[in-house]
Amino acid sequence: MLVVILLLLAAPFAAALVSLRAPARVTQAVTAVTGVGCFALVLALVPAASQHDLAYLSYLRIDAVSVVFLLATSFLYAAVAVYSIGYLARSRDADPGFARYSRRLYAGLNLFAWTMLAAPMMSNLALLWIAVEVTTVISALLVAIEDTDGAAEAAWKYILIASAGLGLALLATIFAYYAGAQVLGAHYDLSFAPLLQAGGRLPHTPVRLAFGLAVLGFGTKMGLVPMHTWLPDAHSEAPTPVSALLSGSLLAVSFYAILRYYQVAVAALGPRFPRDVLLAFGVASLLLAALYLFDQRDVKRLLAYSSVEHMGILAIGVSFGAPIALAGVLLHVLAHAAAKGNAFMGAGVLVRKFGGKRISAIGGGLDLLPWSGPLFGIAVLALCAMPPFGIFRSEFEIVQGGLAASSNAAAAVLIVLVTVAFLGLSITVNRMLLAPRPGGQAAGGAAALTRGEPSTWMVVPVVAGVAALLVLGVHPPAELTGLLARAVHQLGAAA
Repeated sequence: MLVVILLLLAAPFAAALVSLRAPARVTQAVTAVTGVGCFALVLALVPAASQHDLAYLSYLRIDAVSVVFLLATSFLYAAVAVYSIGYLARSRDADPGFARYSRRLYAGLNLFAWTMLAAPMMSNLALLWIAVEVTTVISALLVAIEDTDGAAEAAWKYILIASAGLGLALLATIFAYYAGAQVLGAHYDLSFAPLLQAGGRLPHTPVRLAFGLAVLGFGTKMGLVPMHTWLPDAHSEAPTPVSALLSGSLLAVSFYAILRYYQVAVAALGPRFPRDVLLAFGVASLLLAALYLFDQRDVKRLLAYSSVEHMGILAIGVSFGAPIALAGVLLHVLAHAAAKGNAFMGAGVLVRKFGGKRISAIGGGLDLLPWSGPLFGIAVLALCAMPPFGIFRSEFEIVQGGLAASSNAAAAVLIVLVTVAFLGLSITVNRMLLAPRPGGQAAGGAAALTRGEPSTWMVVPVVAGVAALLVLGVHPPAELTGLLARAVHQLGAAA
C-alpha cells in the first residue's frame, strides 16, 4: 500500500511539472492519464482501508474516512482532466496565447488535485492545516487565470476571506495542541490518533474553542453561512474545470478537516456541543442557499449557491449523529462530487454554446445539445435528490437518521428547505433547457445555435458521472458499503 500512496502523491505533482514544459497535446494526455490513474489508485486503497488504518512515514495516515474523501477528489480529477481536452479545443485554434494559457491551466489543475489528495492523508492537524492552506493559494491563482477584471476581483475576495478563515483554523490548531499537550506532554506533535485516544482526558475549554474556531475557519473554505460570500464569485469566474473541482472537491476537503475536529470534540466533550454548532451553521446555510436559488442571473452562480445548500445538508446530517445519518453524510460527499461536477461541466457546455453565463441568454438547450442538454438536466435532477440517483439515497438516510435521533423538528426543517431549493433550482434550469431563447440567437450569431456538441470530450466524463450517480443510488458496491460502515464506526465511536 505504501507504493500506492506514494504514487498517489507523486503522480499529480509530476504531471504539473510536465505541464509547464511539454506541448499542449502531450500535456492533455499526461493529465488525463494521471487523473484516471489516481482514481484507480484510490480504488485500490478501498479494500485495505475497509479493514484497518494505514500509517506510514510518521506523517501519512489513511483510514476509511480519508478514503471516502479521496474517492470524491480522484473521481472529479479524472473527470475534469478528460473534460478539459474538449474545453480547450476551440481556444487552441482561436487564441494566439493558447499555449501559455494551457500550460498554466493544466499545471494548476494538477497541483490543485495534488493538494486535495494530500490533505486527507495527513496524520496530524498541523499538516492538515498546511495542506488546506496550499489549496487556497493554488485555487486562487486558478480563479484569476482568465485575466479579466471580474476574475481578479473574485480571486482577491477569495484570498482575503479564505485567509481570514484559515487564520481562525490555525488558532484552532493551536488550541488543539494546547489541549493535547496537557495530557500527552509538551512534545506532543498534533498527531490525530493520540489526540483522539486521549479524548476523555482532554481539558474541555480549549477543545471547545478549537472546535468552534475550526468550524468558523474551515467552514469559510467549506462555504458555510455567513462565511460563504467568496464562493459564488469564485465559482462564477473560474474556468469550468476549476469550478467543478472547487465545488465538488475543495469544499469536501474543508468539511473533512471539520470532521476531524468533530471527532476530537465528541470524544472530549460528548456529542451535544459539536452537534448543536453544526446544526446552527447547517440550517443557516441551507436556508440562505434555498432562497438565493430563486434569484440568480448567472448559471454558474446558481450552481455555487446549490453547493452552499449541500454543505448545509452535510453539517445538519452530522448534527443528527445517528449511524444511518453519518452513512448518509459520507455517501452524500461522493454523490455531490459526481452530481456537482456533472452540473458544472454541463453548464460549461451551455456557456460555450450560447456565448455567455447569463441565464436569460440561454434557452432551448435540450434541443440544441442532444447529449449535454439531457445530461445537464439529469445532473440537476440528481442535485435535487430525485430518485434513483445517489443524492436521493444519501438525503433519505440523513432524514431517517434525524428521525432516529429524535431530531424531528430539524429533520422537518431539512425536508422543507430542500424542497424549496429543489423548486428554485429546477424552475431556472427547466427554463434554460426547455424554453426558447429570447431573440433566437446566441451571442456569437446564428451559427452558434446550430444543433450539436462542442466536443465529445466534454460529454464522456459527464456520462461517467451519471453512471456513478446511478450506482450510488441503486446499489452501491459491497466494497464501498464496507468502507462506509467502517468510516461511520470511526466517526461515531467516540460518541
